[in-house]
Amino acid sequence: MDNDLDTLATALYASADDFLKAHPDAAPWRPAVGLQPLITDAELVTVSVMQALLGFTSERRWLRHARVVLIEWFPHLPEQSGYNKL
Repeated sequence: MDNDLDTLATALYASADDFLKAHPDAAPWRPAVGLQPLITDAELVTVSVMQALLGFTSERRWLRHARVVLIEWFPHLPEQSGYNKL
């Protein structure tokens, strides 16, 4: 990952995480029992915003690209079928 993409991911994640902590009602409801997602809401928001900012219109292409470029930052990216379900 280059420095510009690294800086973008860091800034987006920090902003999303701070926003979701300040506004817990903005995060989706999660049951107290059951399986917990492997990716946090802030990570998913970061990945989704990066997709839009980098101009990827295909989720399949984006996830394939993200698995190569962003895997060290987001090791638990969902498959395409689960990308919009989280």
